[in-house]
Amino acid sequence: MDTQILEDLGFSNAEIKVYLALLGLGLSTAGPIIEKTGLQSSVVHMTLNKLVTKGFVSFIKEGQRNQYQATEPKHISDYIDEKKRQFEQLLPELVLQQHLAKEKSEVTTFKGVKGIRALLYALLDAGGKEHHTFGAAKESLMMGDAFWMGYHKQRAAKGIQAKLLFNESLRNWCDVNRYPRAAYKFTKTGFEPLTETIIRNDTIGIILWTETPIGILIHNRIAAQSYDTFWKMMWNSA
Repeated sequence: MDTQILEDLGFSNAEIKVYLALLGLGLSTAGPIIEKTGLQSSVVHMTLNKLVTKGFVSFIKEGQRNQYQATEPKHISDYIDEKKRQFEQLLPELVLQQHLAKEKSEVTTFKGVKGIRALLYALLDAGGKEHHTFGAAKESLMMGDAFWMGYHKQRAAKGIQAKLLFNESLRNWCDVNRYPRAAYKFTKTGFEPLTETIIRNDTIGIILWTETPIGILIHNRIAAQSYDTFWKMMWNSA
């Protein structure tokens, strides 16, 4: 069983092992859980207490021993929903704290496919009416066709027009995968840079499409205007 999603939700490795063991054992004392998980007794007891607190394990006391049982897996979904509601109550205060900060970082770095996804979604919320891109290479397809199509649908739904100056290597892909509210131009075949630059409003996103991609997000109106002027020169000559 792939338990990565449980780790992403904040479950420790011990919590995952104990919970899954209890699902298979049904009503059980700590002994069989220790045997099945291979964890130390102290770790199992501490983990059981944590799972009881979170509502994922219940117990009944029989004499001097506790009998434990895993609650229904759907309770994990209920737990996530509750945490989301709690976070949404906290969110306005977090946003206020951000706005009150005396200094905001103008440069943020990202790494890996997940990091680049976060960078692109930040650009999606950067405002403005046009999305300008130059230098996109075939390596950008590591994000997946479904992601790019969904991303540009969201961009178009915001009323943002895209003007995309892609490397020649993406021409055939674009013939099949057409983005809404988008105009395309392509550089001539030859040297293909791995660096893609996206300008949106006062924000610049620079992505290096290496095996593990690296991204830089720059919030600076003057710099964005300068990059956009350079983009217009290339767009008009492409």
